[in-house]
Amino acid sequence: MARRNSSGEGTVYLRKDGRYEGAVYVLTTNGARKRVRVYGATRAETHAKLTDLKANSQHGIAVAGEVWKLSDYLDYWLTDVVKPNRRPATYAQCETIVRLYLKPNLGRQTLRNLTVPGVQKFVNHLLANGQSVANVHVIRKVLSAALTRAERDELTSRNVARLVELPSEERKEINPWSLAEVARFLEAVQHHRLYAAYLMLFYGLRRGELLGLRWQDIDVANSKIRIRQQLQRIGRQIIVGPLKTAKSRRDLPLLEPVAQALSAYHHAHAVKGTELIFTTTQGTPIDPGNFLREFKKICQRNGLRVIAVHHVRHTVATLLKSHRVADRDIQLILGHSRIVTTQEIYQHDDDDSRRTALQRLAGSLFAPEVKVAQSECSGSLVDALTSDGSRQLSRQFDLRADENTENNLGGAYRIRTDDLFHAMNTQRTIEQRVTGVDEALKVRRRTWIIGIVAVNLAVKNPVPASPHDHDLAS
Repeated sequence: MARRNSSGEGTVYLRKDGRYEGAVYVLTTNGARKRVRVYGATRAETHAKLTDLKANSQHGIAVAGEVWKLSDYLDYWLTDVVKPNRRPATYAQCETIVRLYLKPNLGRQTLRNLTVPGVQKFVNHLLANGQSVANVHVIRKVLSAALTRAERDELTSRNVARLVELPSEERKEINPWSLAEVARFLEAVQHHRLYAAYLMLFYGLRRGELLGLRWQDIDVANSKIRIRQQLQRIGRQIIVGPLKTAKSRRDLPLLEPVAQALSAYHHAHAVKGTELIFTTTQGTPIDPGNFLREFKKICQRNGLRVIAVHHVRHTVATLLKSHRVADRDIQLILGHSRIVTTQEIYQHDDDDSRRTALQRLAGSLFAPEVKVAQSECSGSLVDALTSDGSRQLSRQFDLRADENTENNLGGAYRIRTDDLFHAMNTQRTIEQRVTGVDEALKVRRRTWIIGIVAVNLAVKNPVPASPHDHDLAS
């Protein structure tokens, strides 16, 4: 008689289609117990899956209370997770990606049936159909965020989007303005209605932060500008919303040229009854897209190299770096959450900065403290290095450049003309170079005198051997 399975052990049986099916009651995420079925080609394979289910249930790992299709879960994620907890711009971007890419291609699959090969095939298809690598990275990032939440809700056991491989995302090279180009731009806009706004761009403000400034954010008494909100276009609406990150909330000094420009703008162009500083002539908020287009037109009309408004932030970061401002201070000025963002993305170098850095290194490598080799020190060279008294002393002992003298002096010094040439070609002033060489020569000169005296004493006044030494020798 066949043994009857005990309660909770589960069962495995052969189906009519030739596959094996296993079933067992396990704990679900909603707290109830549910009969879950697994399938396999063999009894052993099905039994192994059933064993895993029971083990997870015994360890408190619940299975999903219901079977979620990806499209349904993405709708829930957007409505209940993203919209209440993220900025409007973030929600708008996620909604667009879900609607245009994820739901049409993967939406019919269940969370449980999503596989790495399936998602890999999806992203490969996007790349093959002309989507940029950067855009596909964003699509994968949105899917990964949704599946991470599904993991927390215990609806799936792993995030397959994280295991998908993509080509490396290559950032476009950004060539910020030089100081001369900034000066030309400010000269070109000095009579523009929004001159104060263009001037304040060089605080490193984001476009939305600049257009979202209110008159109450200008603290004239304490000479501060308070960054507290930003203006954004979301779909067809222009809204005032929170800043990008917590670090974006910052206070910047109100510099005198900016204070004067704001005062002139207030008297000539400010619209009464508006809270925002920079508005259209009708007093409505300035569309960020229109601000960008006007910026580019100004560059084109005045023969300036056209860059994006956002790249002015890169310009500010790079110019501050060239003025040796600490990276931490630049991070706080720009409002970055992490200093690595400031260093790796926003700070750029150029030929001049590399040349200056290498010249500074050369100045330290070829400093005028060079060793002198005894073997090449002749009487004339010693004469050139020493004073009158030491010159006579060196002639008296008639130093010779033989091997014995080199050994007796215990390693002497020589002045290498090529090292002196490099030392004289550093970035220091002539007076500093002469002083440095003179100090080095004084040190070498004293070393020579001490060595000469030591040799003389050793040769002219040998130490007599004691009787005890004679006994030891014999």
